[in-house]
Parts: sequence; structure tokens; C-alpha cells
Amino acid sequence: MTKKNIKKNVGKKSVEDKIKNILEKIRPSLQMDGGDVHFVGFDKKSGEVKVELTGHCAHCPMSAITLKQGIEAEIKKAVKAVKEVRAI
Repeated sequence: MTKKNIKKNVGKKSVEDKIKNILEKIRPSLQMDGGDVHFVGFDKKSGEVKVELTGHCAHCPMSAITLKQGIEAEIKKAVKAVKEVRAI
């Protein structure tokens, strides 16, 4: 790898890194209510992100709303490659 290529790649984040960064920003809000979210994976072909909701979020009746209107909305706004976020 040349110096020029190295400079181009510095500062570039992978899609997964961007997703994880968004989740880190969301995490404190979930933790205040006794829950949490963990990145599981990203499928580049389908644009699907898989996350695991834990703590109170895992069994909360509002978790579907948190997932779609909170977590998914924030990730899709920041990362155009993401089409859907699913909890496993």
C-alpha cells in the first residue's frame, strides 16, 4: 500500500463502524431505562442490521417501537446502506 492509499483510507469508516458509532450514541438512553443494544452483524447484500436488545428492552412491550422509530431511524439517517434493523 502506498502512502497515498494509506492517506485515503485514514478517516474512512466501514459501514459496520458507522453503525456501531450510532449505537454507542443511542446506548445511554436505553441504559437509563435498564436496557441496552448490541451490534450483531450487517449484511451488505440486503442492507440488514441485526442487533440484540438486552435488559428491560428485551422484554418490553414497547421494544418494537424503540427498535423501528428509534434505533432503525437513527441508523438509516446516518448510514444510507442500511435498509432495515432487526432484533434477534
